[in-house]
Amino acid sequence: MNFLAHAFLAGPADADRVGGVIGDFVKGRLEPPPAGYSTELLAGVTLHRRIDSYADAHPAFRRSRERVSPARRRVAGIMVDMFYDHFLALHWPFFSSQPLEDFAADSYRLLNEQTAGLPLPPVFFGMLRHMVAEDWFSAYRQPARIARALDGMAQHRLRQPNPLAGAGEELVADYAGFEADCLAFLADAAAFTAGLRAAR
Repeated sequence: MNFLAHAFLAGPADADRVGGVIGDFVKGRLEPPPAGYSTELLAGVTLHRRIDSYADAHPAFRRSRERVSPARRRVAGIMVDMFYDHFLALHWPFFSSQPLEDFAADSYRLLNEQTAGLPLPPVFFGMLRHMVAEDWFSAYRQPARIARALDGMAQHRLRQPNPLAGAGEELVADYAGFEADCLAFLADAAAFTAGLRAAR
C-alpha cells in the first residue's frame, strides 16, 4: 500500500497513522524495539506491515497485479499501490465523513510533529517536505498526478533500471477494472485493520 491508504487504514489513533506512513522507512526487526521509537509508533509500524502482507494475499490486489502488462509485471506491486491511492482519494467521501483536505492537513501536521528527531533516513524527511508542499493526498485524485509520481520513481526511487516510466498509461487503459478491484479490497482491508486494532 502507498501513503494515503496506510494513513487511512491505520484508523483514528495519531501514532498508528504516523507509524503507517513511516513504515517503509523503519527497517529490520521490531523486537527488541529499535532505539528512538515509542511503543505506540512501533505498533503503527507493525500494523503497516500486517496491512502490506494482507494486501499481497488479497484476491482483488492479486487481480490488479495481473492486469499490469507483462513488461511491467515486476513492478506491478508499486503501480497498484499508487493506483489504489488514486481511487481511495477519488472515492474518499464514501470512506470518511472528514473532507480529504482536512484529513491530509491533519496527517501532515502529525507527521511533522511526531517524526522530528526520529532516527529515520534523510530520504524520508525529503519526501515529507515534498508531500506537504505538493499536498500529495489531495493530488492523488488526479490520474495525471499518479502518472507523474510513477515517472519520478522510475528516475529517483529505484536504483536498478526499471519500466515504471509511463506506467500511468496502464491505469487509464484498465481504469474500471482497477477501480473495481480497489473498492473491493478497501472494504475488506478496513474491516481487517479494525479487527487488528480492536484485538490489541
